[in-house]
Amino acid sequence: MEAIKRQIPLSVAIPSSIVADTPHLREKTYKVGLIGRACAIFRVDDVVIYPDGKGQNTSNQIDFVSNILSYMETPQYLRKRIFPVRPLFKYVGILPPLRTPHHPIVKYVRDLKLNEYREGVVIKSEGNRSYVDIGVEKTAVLQESKLPIGKRVTVRLVSLQKEHPEVCLARREEIGLYWGYDVTVSSLPLGRMIRTGSYDLAIATSRYGTPLTKVADEVRQKYRASKRVLVAFGSPSEGLKEILRRENLKVEDVFDFTVNVIERQGTKTVRTEEAVFASLAALEIIS
Repeated sequence: MEAIKRQIPLSVAIPSSIVADTPHLREKTYKVGLIGRACAIFRVDDVVIYPDGKGQNTSNQIDFVSNILSYMETPQYLRKRIFPVRPLFKYVGILPPLRTPHHPIVKYVRDLKLNEYREGVVIKSEGNRSYVDIGVEKTAVLQESKLPIGKRVTVRLVSLQKEHPEVCLARREEIGLYWGYDVTVSSLPLGRMIRTGSYDLAIATSRYGTPLTKVADEVRQKYRASKRVLVAFGSPSEGLKEILRRENLKVEDVFDFTVNVIERQGTKTVRTEEAVFASLAALEIIS
């Protein structure tokens, strides 16, 4: 079954300190990889990284998490063109592949299809045309568009009859399939970020929340009436209640529901990356 995109956009909010308790770069990379994989599986549209004021070097933490998530979302054939060599990418080889519709495995022009969508990067511009790497052995030609080198673009194949495949610019909104997630870095703490955002429904996750089974009908009704939904997660050391307390806010001031999706957990704690999988799976059932 093809991965059809969501009709109601879904955002996930995770704290900047998500890997603050993980000492080794390899394990940090893998942890973020699990979150990216979960977001792709459940067709999340936007991953928001919010500063939670926990741990040292918040800007470094945000830089790491945002870059690893962005690297994962980028098709493999474009990664070397987009991401420079940096120490934080040392262990990206252990990241799980997403295999989303915008991560095709086709490598040759002969296997392309007319009107197929691809992600690409502009590698050359001449006159009023640009040449785009779309992951096959020949560059694609983008007519009537002189774009800056290095720009990532979404394109649609309009001709396969010439020496180089011809493409036109496309908008993600016109693609009926799930086309990956955006990565957004918030400069605002969680409470202000949600209050100033255009979310019709904001859901907090917590082991102390109301069991989702008890409010499933209410959540489903609100979800289906919304235009944009956000699900938020706490950090390895603090829940959303403690994080919001630094803004002098209560959970109920910000969120419509606080839910517990693992009512009878068999472990003392549930890690954030595990909570992301469990929460998104539960919401997939009731939404």
